Amino acid sequence: MDSNRPLILISNDDGVEAPGLYHLIDCVKDYGDIIAVAPAAPHSGMSSAITVNAPLRIKAISEEEGVKVYSVSGTPVDCVKLGLHALVPRRPDIMLSGVNHGSNSGNSVIYSGTMGAALEACMAGIPAIGYSLLHHSLAADFSETTPYIRRITQAVMAGGLEKGVCLNVNFPSRCAIEGMKVVKAAKGFWTEEYQEYTDPHGKPFYWLTGRFHNLEPDNPDTDEYWLNRHYASVVPVRADQTAADCLPALTALLG
Repeated sequence: MDSNRPLILISNDDGVEAPGLYHLIDCVKDYGDIIAVAPAAPHSGMSSAITVNAPLRIKAISEEEGVKVYSVSGTPVDCVKLGLHALVPRRPDIMLSGVNHGSNSGNSVIYSGTMGAALEACMAGIPAIGYSLLHHSLAADFSETTPYIRRITQAVMAGGLEKGVCLNVNFPSRCAIEGMKVVKAAKGFWTEEYQEYTDPHGKPFYWLTGRFHNLEPDNPDTDEYWLNRHYASVVPVRADQTAADCLPALTALLG
């Protein structure tokens, strides 16, 4: 790899075989050299989980001019941490995660392995962006996202991000994207999260499902509002979850 070109670290949570990963690589490979480190198997919903009770193994998947792809037998955050420790020849100029197959809008950022990887890079001081398409199918059409991925990535590479902040970018699917909005995450909660079934032995088991209930569907300052109107949403996210505004009240409460 050319030490004079920017270095881009890429990961995801859908696994090293996911089409979204290779779409992201194709979108930005002319911006610099790429090292992609993705989970060997899908790890959606892993948030910032790390592997602590098992060894991690790296496998080289492919290599072409300016692009190397590896898999790791762990979580998205494992991929970022181990990639920075053992695979990159120097500090990456930017870290990209995705393109995720499925939404990470609203409070999904809390559960997202895609954003877990981006937040890990952010905590390491590397500008980071998580990209997601609101379509779970492996056959999803990512073509509409290309100009936005290129534009956002190029802007962050040129201008950086505020320290401690990364970006959560979501794209609507099955439509022409009308534009892009910088907004906040919609407030909401998940309902009907588990479906009960019975196995062949008559014992119950549960499968995660559910629906996001938007508490502010008419608020134009939120990602859900604009995604429903065929716009891409860009939400700045902090790894520091300290409720700093509550410190005086909590100090008074506890004496």
